[in-house]
Amino acid sequence: MKPLFLSLLILSGLLEAAERPPVTHPRQTSGDTAVQPEWAETLTISVGNPGNANAALTGGDQRVIQAAIDHIARLGGGTVKILAGTYRLRNAVYLQSGVNLIGEGEKTVLIKEPSASTPLALDSDWYDQEITLSDASSFRVGDGVCLRSKDAKTGAATVLKRTLVARSGNRFKLDKPLRENLWQMNGATCATLFPILSGEFVADLRIENLVLDGNRAHNELLDGNYAGCVFLQDGNRITIRGIVARNYEGDGISWQICHDVLVENCRVENCKDLALHPGSGSQRPVIRNNTLSGCDIGIFFCWGVKFGLAADNTIEGNRLGISIGHRDTDNLVTGNTVRASRDHGVLFRPERGPGFAGHRNRIEANTFADNGRDGGAVVEIQGGTEAIGIRDNRFIESRPDITIASVRQGPETKDITVDGNILKGVGGAVKEKP
Repeated sequence: MKPLFLSLLILSGLLEAAERPPVTHPRQTSGDTAVQPEWAETLTISVGNPGNANAALTGGDQRVIQAAIDHIARLGGGTVKILAGTYRLRNAVYLQSGVNLIGEGEKTVLIKEPSASTPLALDSDWYDQEITLSDASSFRVGDGVCLRSKDAKTGAATVLKRTLVARSGNRFKLDKPLRENLWQMNGATCATLFPILSGEFVADLRIENLVLDGNRAHNELLDGNYAGCVFLQDGNRITIRGIVARNYEGDGISWQICHDVLVENCRVENCKDLALHPGSGSQRPVIRNNTLSGCDIGIFFCWGVKFGLAADNTIEGNRLGISIGHRDTDNLVTGNTVRASRDHGVLFRPERGPGFAGHRNRIEANTFADNGRDGGAVVEIQGGTEAIGIRDNRFIESRPDITIASVRQGPETKDITVDGNILKGVGGAVKEKP
């Protein structure tokens, strides 16, 4: 048959397109990272505190963990086991592709050391790879630092993360050049702020069974676009399972432009900002069986988060339970218990207009208990948000003297379906007039 005629037959359904044969017995082939054999044993190295006879490498800070990760990464991947103990960090642990980081649960604690901050004593230009500090007494070679300034005219912020790699007095060399101006006239500062675990341009790894403590009482704020107990940027296929992320003066777990991230069976508590932050452009996140408490927002769908699942989580005692907004579309929120949110159980943000709103999201079969303020709503849908389904949820209000709507739609919202919900002490859905 002629190629054009074959194509017409396929399009018309008269002839099915051929499918590639499945891979049944893969061999390890050079350059093939998509299909690989399931090896019975892979490279594993253990780290522990000094005196731990079961550890291949011993130490009490990030350096021993980093040495193990880098060793395994050089050989193509495997697992670093962090044995029971406390590890005090003066810099982030930098993740690498194909290297799993596995602890021993509550017994393995990584804690951030207290932060220190000082103004720059001299200007540094965008081409420089060094800084001079006003007070260097709390800074050491090897420290992770955050360099910040704000343009005196425009208010634009500069935020850079670097490592101090050499010094002479209060003058430090950085691991990477600045590529931004850091001027005294713009209030340039240096602070020992960093994520506990940091992964940029990494893929195919697991983080499991660790306690990550941000030591919030002794650290400055660094928001989730740059840090958190876990911070990921430009990653793929990453699993975070069974960790405790607590006490960070910022986010608990933040991932930006990262695809196919699974966060399950984790506990995030007492973080300044967002418990879980599926960040800008992140596709297909799965957030399952987690407990998120005592933060500003439990789950914050950032910009353009699509085709995600948030299921069977307990989200309690936050300002907002779940926040959905800028082009966050086609996500399913189901089976969660959202309790004691001070403002709303779920907020659909107003954004800049209908073209920017979070459309085609489904809120189904959740339990909402004692969320929101008197006169407010449990689920608040603002702006030009469209095509939202609020189905088969349980809305419960047990607080005395609280009058609250189950769902409130803003005047510009469209195609909002509210169906099959059970209400106990909560009012029905309302739509505000233009």
